[in-house]
Amino acid sequence: MKGWHGRILRVDLDSGRTWEETLDAKTAKEFIGGRGFGIRYLLKEADPKGDPFCGKNPLIMMAGPLTGTGAPTGARYMVTTLSPLTGAITCSNSGGMFPAELRKAGWDGIIFQGKSSSPVYLWVDGERVELRDATGIWGKTTHETDDILRAETHPQARVSCIGPAGERLVRFAAIMNDKHRAAGRSGVGAVMGSKNLKAVVVRGTGKVPVHDPKAFKEINGKLMKRFKETYKNSPPPLRVHGTAVTVMATQNYGVFPTRNFQTGSFEGWEAIHGETLTRTFLVGHRACFACPISCGRVTRVEEPPFEGEGEGPEYETIYALGSDCGVDNLAAITKANYICNELGLDTISMGSTIACAMELSEKGYLPEKDVGRKLRFGDAEALVELTRMTGYREGFGDVLAEGSLRMATKYGHPELAMVAKGQDFAGYEPRGEQGMGLAYATSPIGASHMRGDPAYFELLGVPCNVDPLTWKDKPPVVAKWQDLFCIIDSAGLCVFYSVRNLIKPELMAPPVGIMELLNAATGADYTLRELEKAGERIFNAERLFLARAGFSRKDDTLPPRMLREPLPEGPGKGMVCHLEEMLEDYYRVRGWDQDGIPTREKLEELGLLELDPSGPKEK
Repeated sequence: MKGWHGRILRVDLDSGRTWEETLDAKTAKEFIGGRGFGIRYLLKEADPKGDPFCGKNPLIMMAGPLTGTGAPTGARYMVTTLSPLTGAITCSNSGGMFPAELRKAGWDGIIFQGKSSSPVYLWVDGERVELRDATGIWGKTTHETDDILRAETHPQARVSCIGPAGERLVRFAAIMNDKHRAAGRSGVGAVMGSKNLKAVVVRGTGKVPVHDPKAFKEINGKLMKRFKETYKNSPPPLRVHGTAVTVMATQNYGVFPTRNFQTGSFEGWEAIHGETLTRTFLVGHRACFACPISCGRVTRVEEPPFEGEGEGPEYETIYALGSDCGVDNLAAITKANYICNELGLDTISMGSTIACAMELSEKGYLPEKDVGRKLRFGDAEALVELTRMTGYREGFGDVLAEGSLRMATKYGHPELAMVAKGQDFAGYEPRGEQGMGLAYATSPIGASHMRGDPAYFELLGVPCNVDPLTWKDKPPVVAKWQDLFCIIDSAGLCVFYSVRNLIKPELMAPPVGIMELLNAATGADYTLRELEKAGERIFNAERLFLARAGFSRKDDTLPPRMLREPLPEGPGKGMVCHLEEMLEDYYRVRGWDQDGIPTREKLEELGLLELDPSGPKEK
């Protein structure tokens, strides 16, 4: 095989045994890699209704066939498992340098099963694989762990690890690689911690083989030439201001979530905008492997009491720790972001959970004695302190560590948790962006913009403009976009580059550029129809897993605030999310029944019956 190594590393943490498993060509082509491989193995091996912290819950790390090849932004990998936050599937995405290093070491992915009796880390030095004692680094931050393990193994090794939050099973703990890159969502770090697995350290000295090196080089050259011509007069906006530049767009459209989604306009937005971050704290920009965009923010804060340095914050962090909490202090937001990276926390769920606590407190539902203070929106010092407490499960941080829905339920008001399927919203208000509301509700991992991001066409005009306030035309477009993101995630590419540079201007057009790259790399000879079908297959496989776990139409919903309370201001003033009006058409487009379950005919069409020969299980 070319493009794919055809090799999966298996690790049994119960016995300490490791072995190589062959990846067959049919699975490789039909599921592409990354996200596709993750759901393929999860469907085969996980109990959808099992305990996420049980040793039988596999932790699956998979790269794509373009990861590490030198394809533009070919730097991504996916972590797939049963989520302790939602009870659903999670497939959390990260970039940086670690994923490419894994591929250079000769592996397409790693599957961990079981649970070690004591803390360990995995050392992968090319073909040599070894589980090592991690007792001495248990309790260390992600940054300390990275430094210690590279000194212990090889200075050029790359590290993916958990911090104290993962060790303490914080339900939205992240897995951090290269210190600042996060597989952040749904608690993948907590699953890793439940297995007593502190880190994966990889050194690769080889190259990822491609099927047709000459064609691959020509396609890469063509794509990079086009990219450079596009930005010949000025650098990409994401390089200049990072993803935080999005603040202006969401604020202008009235979909910048504010004070736990009570509104979509934040009066302090200019203080936390991307241009403000560039002007005040930016030291430089940083790129992932083979990335021409270089959107990473290297920052430093010298303002007491929020001093620190590191990477970020990104847009989603600025929304969650900023406007959603009513905080316009960029130094405090940046400091809380550093703490999340060092302790291993998802910044979106962290900020969203604090925002929910602030609303509970202001409305008198959260007793002051439980927190030790009255929480109010805009309290920058509380934001930073509660973030640290959550990572260590100290005091009220132990309640926050359970996530916003469990916390709000504990205090009798689950409706104040801004979640879908138990996972917190991203930084887009669905009452003013109807397609995003449908995407949140139907995302296989719970609310997520990165499982098919309508903000590209609803707010940013990429690849074309679609009115964010309309809903009747959204189901087929959202479904198409979700399938496309499956392809991007599985190939090992970054969405930021792929959507803008590999997709035709017509919204429903097939991903020609991605197909060309995949065929040159793998020799799989995908047709456009086969590639589109692969994306649809992956999304339906994820839905099949959800159906086995007991999820259905009743779970494809949003909080009452989104469905019943009109947006109070902005361009979408007076709007609610018309989710119910969209769902029936969405299910029809998908080929699912009225309860949102893939039909036997759809499973047969996609070749998924072999994974579920009896069809969807009875509920």
